[in-house]
Amino acid sequence: MYFDDFQSFINMGGYGLYVWLSFGLGFLSLAWLWLDSVFSQKSLFKRVHAEQARLARIKAASEQQTVSGGKV
Repeated sequence: MYFDDFQSFINMGGYGLYVWLSFGLGFLSLAWLWLDSVFSQKSLFKRVHAEQARLARIKAASEQQTVSGGKV
Protein backbone atom coordinates (compact mmCIF):
# COMPACT_ATOMS: atom_id res chain seq x y z
CA MET A 1 0.00 0.00 0.00
CA TYR A 2 1.34 3.39 -0.95
CA PHE A 3 1.11 6.34 1.44
CA ASP A 4 1.47 9.98 0.43
CA ASP A 5 3.04 11.15 3.68
CA PHE A 6 4.03 9.91 7.12
CA GLN A 7 0.71 10.95 8.69
CA SER A 8 -1.26 8.77 6.29
CA PHE A 9 1.17 5.92 7.05
CA ILE A 10 0.43 6.31 10.77
CA ASN A 11 -3.31 6.60 10.11
CA MET A 12 -3.32 3.46 7.88
CA GLY A 13 -6.47 4.45 6.06
CA GLY A 14 -8.42 4.86 9.30
CA TYR A 15 -7.25 1.59 10.82
CA GLY A 16 -4.05 2.90 12.38
CA LEU A 17 -5.27 2.48 15.94
CA TYR A 18 -5.96 -1.22 15.43
CA VAL A 19 -2.79 -1.83 13.41
CA TRP A 20 -0.42 -0.12 15.85
CA LEU A 21 -2.23 -1.52 18.88
CA SER A 22 -1.82 -5.05 17.50
CA PHE A 23 1.88 -4.42 16.83
CA GLY A 24 2.29 -3.06 20.35
CA LEU A 25 0.51 -5.97 21.99
CA GLY A 26 2.49 -8.42 19.88
CA PHE A 27 5.75 -6.78 20.92
CA LEU A 28 4.73 -6.73 24.60
CA SER A 29 3.78 -10.41 24.43
CA LEU A 30 7.14 -11.36 22.93
CA ALA A 31 9.01 -9.21 25.46
CA TRP A 32 7.07 -10.82 28.33
CA LEU A 33 7.82 -14.30 26.98
CA TRP A 34 11.54 -13.50 26.62
CA LEU A 35 11.81 -12.01 30.13
CA ASP A 36 9.92 -14.93 31.66
CA SER A 37 12.25 -17.44 30.01
CA VAL A 38 15.35 -15.52 31.17
CA PHE A 39 14.19 -15.41 34.79
CA SER A 40 13.01 -19.03 34.70
CA GLN A 41 16.41 -20.12 33.41
CA LYS A 42 18.18 -18.29 36.22
CA SER A 43 15.86 -19.87 38.77
CA LEU A 44 16.40 -23.31 37.26
CA PHE A 45 20.20 -22.93 37.37
CA LYS A 46 20.02 -21.89 41.04
CA ARG A 47 17.98 -24.98 41.87
CA VAL A 48 20.34 -27.25 39.92
CA HIS A 49 23.38 -25.84 41.73
CA ALA A 50 21.64 -26.21 45.10
CA GLU A 51 20.77 -29.84 44.29
CA GLN A 52 24.36 -30.57 43.23
CA ALA A 53 25.67 -29.05 46.45
CA ARG A 54 23.18 -31.13 48.46
CA LEU A 55 24.25 -34.33 46.71
CA ALA A 56 27.91 -33.47 47.31
CA ARG A 57 27.19 -33.00 51.04
CA ILE A 58 25.35 -36.33 51.17
CA LYS A 59 28.23 -38.09 49.39
CA ALA A 60 30.81 -36.51 51.73
CA ALA A 61 28.79 -37.54 54.79
CA SER A 62 28.46 -41.07 53.42
CA GLU A 63 32.20 -41.30 52.81
CA GLN A 64 32.90 -39.90 56.28
CA GLN A 65 30.59 -42.49 57.81
CA THR A 66 32.35 -45.26 55.85
CA VAL A 67 35.79 -44.09 57.03
CA SER A 68 34.69 -43.98 60.67
CA GLY A 69 33.49 -47.58 60.50
CA GLY A 70 29.80 -46.94 60.07
CA LYS A 71 29.26 -45.77 63.62
CA VAL A 72 27.43 -42.53 64.23
